[in-house]
Amino acid sequence: MSGRVPVEQLRFVCNPKIFRCRDSRGARPLQTILGQKRALKALEFGLNITNKGFNIYASGHTGSGRKTALRRYLKELAAHRPTPPDWCYVNNFDDAYLPKAISMPAGMAREFSRDVDAFVAAARKDIVKVFESEHYALRRNNTIKKFQEMREELSTRIGEDARRKGLLIQATPMGLMAIPMMDNKPITEEEFHKLDRKTRERFGKRQARLQEQLKKAGRQISALEKKTGEMILKLDRDVVAYTLDNLLDDLVRKYRKQSAIVAYLKAMRDDMVENLALFKGDDQKKEDQQEAPFAVNAESRFKRYRVNVFVDNSHLKGAPIVIELNPTYNDLFGRIEKEAQFGALLTDFTMIRAGSLHRANGGYLILPAEDVLMNLFSYESLKRAIRNREIRIEDAGERLGFMTSRTLMPEPIPWNIKVILIGSPYLYYRLFELDEDFQDLFKVKADFDTVMERTDENMRSYASFLCNLCEEEGLLHFESSAIAGIVEHSCRLASDQEKLSTRFGEIANVIREASFYARAQRAPLVQLSHVRQAVEERFHRSNLLMEKVTEMIRQGAIRIDVQGEAVGQINGLSVLDLGDIMFGRPSRITASIEPGRDGLIDIERESKLGGPIHTKGVMILSGYLARTYGQDKPLSLTARLVFEQSYSGVEGDSASSAELYALLSALSGKALRQGIAVTGSVNQKGEIQSIGGVNEKVEGFFEVCRVMGLTGDQGVIIPQSNVRNLMLRHDVIDAVRKGIFHIWSVQTIDEGLEILTGIEAGRRVGDHGFEKDSLHDLVDERLLTLSDTWVNFGDNHTKKRPFRKRHKARGPVRSEHQKG
Repeated sequence: MSGRVPVEQLRFVCNPKIFRCRDSRGARPLQTILGQKRALKALEFGLNITNKGFNIYASGHTGSGRKTALRRYLKELAAHRPTPPDWCYVNNFDDAYLPKAISMPAGMAREFSRDVDAFVAAARKDIVKVFESEHYALRRNNTIKKFQEMREELSTRIGEDARRKGLLIQATPMGLMAIPMMDNKPITEEEFHKLDRKTRERFGKRQARLQEQLKKAGRQISALEKKTGEMILKLDRDVVAYTLDNLLDDLVRKYRKQSAIVAYLKAMRDDMVENLALFKGDDQKKEDQQEAPFAVNAESRFKRYRVNVFVDNSHLKGAPIVIELNPTYNDLFGRIEKEAQFGALLTDFTMIRAGSLHRANGGYLILPAEDVLMNLFSYESLKRAIRNREIRIEDAGERLGFMTSRTLMPEPIPWNIKVILIGSPYLYYRLFELDEDFQDLFKVKADFDTVMERTDENMRSYASFLCNLCEEEGLLHFESSAIAGIVEHSCRLASDQEKLSTRFGEIANVIREASFYARAQRAPLVQLSHVRQAVEERFHRSNLLMEKVTEMIRQGAIRIDVQGEAVGQINGLSVLDLGDIMFGRPSRITASIEPGRDGLIDIERESKLGGPIHTKGVMILSGYLARTYGQDKPLSLTARLVFEQSYSGVEGDSASSAELYALLSALSGKALRQGIAVTGSVNQKGEIQSIGGVNEKVEGFFEVCRVMGLTGDQGVIIPQSNVRNLMLRHDVIDAVRKGIFHIWSVQTIDEGLEILTGIEAGRRVGDHGFEKDSLHDLVDERLLTLSDTWVNFGDNHTKKRPFRKRHKARGPVRSEHQKG
């Protein structure tokens, strides 16, 4: 009902008995997410559906407990999901620039890597031993001996043939040469030239034929050398292959169910056989060092046989839950590291590092939507990965076109992730509107509410939440009265006596601070006084500006009257939001009236200080005047409304009822009580509508009245529909209880007028105006007088000065923009 608001309705008071425990130690631990049934239902659907594109956007305001709720819900869900496989990157022996990815059951990757390292170490050791063994040396020497015997046999045959022809085979820097002999002795070149021409020609022909035989023999020897080399190489490979096969059999049997691992082991074995020089020991190392002074050491040569354990899920029991709070491109998709050697940047498959997507593969990834959008490439690359169902590692420089050198292109890993973006409702709607891909890739919206119903069960759940927090963080437990204080503060945050806030981050901070003050006073449990102290201290740390404004009002720098009466003047109420706190402050609103046809002039709008909603509120006042007083006559007036000493923007329509009260006071000539501040918007029918920040506004005006002196006549008029939103401070309630401050609720402008003026508003009597001497009657008469004044002034002015120019005419003075 309208009228004075009873003290009992100024604040919800929680009965500690509702919790059924003496302190929070007796509360049941919280098992579910509190107050988010709609969001939980959406999460349950989104997390269980496996179709493409059903990723989740968790929409809600900061501090609503989205991350905590998601983490707790996912922890329970993930525990019953299969653990995803491990992933390794290994060398591609066909093309080292294209490393291969191998998956295997969780926990196997580390073991596989150790097994491969042990195999390589054993192979290096055993192969060296084999090459140093007498059996190998004997087989190698036999092969070489056969070659030497065949070479000697060929050389002997050619030499004997040459002697029969009078020639001697002699090695020279130019190769094997046939030298003529006389008396079984080689002759010199001078002696050769002393021979007769026929003898020289005969020797020349023999030399030519023998030279051809030497060339043929040389080819045969080369073929023998090549064949011998091949035989030795085959021997080496057979020996290495036999040694490796003996070592590899156990590994192949161990991993026989993993076809990719078996294929890799066989490829590694073949590569070792092909590169057996790596295993030959010190002689090969010395040769390499002589050929390349800057060559890498031997250990680096064997990196090609290492296993890069890319994702290790051995520690997991169930699906992974990854929360990435810094979603840069590299943190999401991994990176290919590089190291500097001799002025060059080198890399290989062992330097491929996993990102959050790889660690979350097979499970859930939680990302802050705003941070994803702000990081270069992150959002577009994330969408591409979801669409293509694969996680590809690329250098960010390649995306920009800066990298022209060849680099690794690791094999992409199949995508199996449920992505959950956490963001504000505004960001969700903007993405849905502007990004065509968003609605296809994030089809599930989990909307986290900021409030929940204040039921007995929910209040007991609050006690459970408090119990959990105290246990997890080692805080002091709360008495039941202190728990009630937390519940009441929750209603205050919700700005509703029938709702509880779900801004658990802020609630948790109050709980922590209350525990701190209790410890400081060496109390065994947190009491109600500690909760109130925590709330008051939090506000006091941030209310310096509020105190400065109140001080300026007290000193008269900002003119606000809280006593007496005035015509066309009223105290409106506004809220200043500083981010961490909000507080109310009064603003003087004045109205002036004169004859004219300009209607209502909003000075705030004319000076470009008024926002669109405030402008709409002022325009509604014109509709109210026309509906109430303009049904039987045209209205002719010029009225100006202004927020006095307002030097910044004015927005919102919560002062529209106050502006209307000031306007009607100016029209009727009846004074308004200055000790009463007003808040509430109004419609064209004169009905008072609800507003926001009602607690801050009431408390703000109360603080001004307190510092300037409470008289017992002061108070605030609020909309009737806002009574359920009252959760006032205890000092305000005490003042109301003592009768030195008052709060009225109204449903119509008429009810507010009667409180402010002490005069009946009056009802319309048929078609003949309003009840005589009522406030509406006085306004109606004044409007009629203004209209007649304007009409008479115009007629007289026209008759007396018909040919004068407009700027010479006498009449109301108007500003230039009004003349236009």
